Amino acid sequence: MGFNCGIVGLPNVGKSTLFNALTQSAAADAQNYPFCTIEPNTGRVVVPDETLLKLAAVDNSEKIIPTQLEIVDIAGLVRGASTGEGLGNKFLGNILQTDAIIHVVRCFENDDIVHVNGKIDPLSDIETIETELALADLESLDKQIKNLTKKAHGLDKEAVKLLADAETIRENLSSGVPARKLDVDAKPFNLLTAKPVIYVCNVDEASAATGNEFSNRVVEKFGATNPVLIISSKIEMEIAQIVNPDERKMFLDDLGLVQSGLDQVIKTGYEILGLQTFYTVGPKEAHAWTITRGMTAPQAAGKIHTDFERGFIRAEIITPADYIEYGGEVKVKEAGKMRTVGRDYVMQPGDICHFLFNV
Repeated sequence: MGFNCGIVGLPNVGKSTLFNALTQSAAADAQNYPFCTIEPNTGRVVVPDETLLKLAAVDNSEKIIPTQLEIVDIAGLVRGASTGEGLGNKFLGNILQTDAIIHVVRCFENDDIVHVNGKIDPLSDIETIETELALADLESLDKQIKNLTKKAHGLDKEAVKLLADAETIRENLSSGVPARKLDVDAKPFNLLTAKPVIYVCNVDEASAATGNEFSNRVVEKFGATNPVLIISSKIEMEIAQIVNPDERKMFLDDLGLVQSGLDQVIKTGYEILGLQTFYTVGPKEAHAWTITRGMTAPQAAGKIHTDFERGFIRAEIITPADYIEYGGEVKVKEAGKMRTVGRDYVMQPGDICHFLFNV
């Protein structure tokens, strides 16, 4: 598994259409009315990986196992969601289970699709969602602070530290600063506003390559501190129907697009979450694994099996370039291009690994 994202936004901004496009399915009922997504739809998509395919070709691997992106389509939030308005804060809990948030913002005009606030104003829409997430976090923090205060009075050193952090976060949230913007470690508090956010400006087809006045406002306001992607859900639906890679590239070229929305989301998600890929390759299986940047070889081994980390001895490392150039592990060894590393080795993007362990 790679990572998972929750798609959030106001009703009728194109969340379910984008979900359908990204997952290349019709799992979500994308209709022109609010709250058509009664339960969060979940889809998984394969992370495109040309390196994995090339490595598998070298060994004629029987199975190819790429990493995956899980996407959750969460019902539209409205003003007052944190206190039960619309479908209530039930869906705020669904967001807590995700690694990152894809915040879809309506940046297109269409008289046939009703906007819940009666006008197209992406910055106001973003503020509405951010406010609801902040209010939900404040309510959660108030409860946690009460419990931490009791423990701190008992001279619990960890509680004293956590209490100070919680109060700092609460003070900033009350001033409109989300937890993800602070230097304080918000992980222990499991907060919505601590999650990385990718703003997706859902534009009309004609604006897919250049953006428009609405998306420009979002870029100007948030582009310096948050990733902002320009995507047309309708075009993504068309792209999803094109199976042939060459035809898909031609379609993108004709529109002036460098990559699909899915590729943009995956690339941006890996960047903001600090993720990277390593590989295990052989005749039976070529497998891509996702880890966090900075992980050591034993920690990476633990992603395959806990016994690998517990009994880690050493790892043999090959670069994809060498593996492909020399034609597999044996010839790489003969050329002296394989490295043997120990417990302190920090994994590099694309490492091909053979872990030796003893339990």
